[in-house]
Amino acid sequence: MSSDKPSKNEDEYFAREDAARLQKLREKETTERVARERRSHFMKCPKCGASLLTEMLHGVRVDRCPDCHGIWLDPGEVEQLLKHEDHGVLRRVLGDVAASLRKLRAT
Repeated sequence: MSSDKPSKNEDEYFAREDAARLQKLREKETTERVARERRSHFMKCPKCGASLLTEMLHGVRVDRCPDCHGIWLDPGEVEQLLKHEDHGVLRRVLGDVAASLRKLRAT
């Protein structure tokens, strides 16, 4: 038996090792790419891409877009706004939104 050429088992071993290393590198690259993309979207308006500003609305911190004037709510903020004593149109609209969210969560 000559030591010039590795055995078939050695070839398979190193091929598996290389494949595992390559898979780990790809997974790491994907994870880093997703993290970079998430950071690039943080506090950006989903509608127009402008940087969001945090403002107080009836005692609740909401995110507002200075360009398109959209208001973006985090989980639980609809319910907090509903606690406000104003029974006007905004409350009715937010009530409908909250009811829809509850239905979605129930399914």
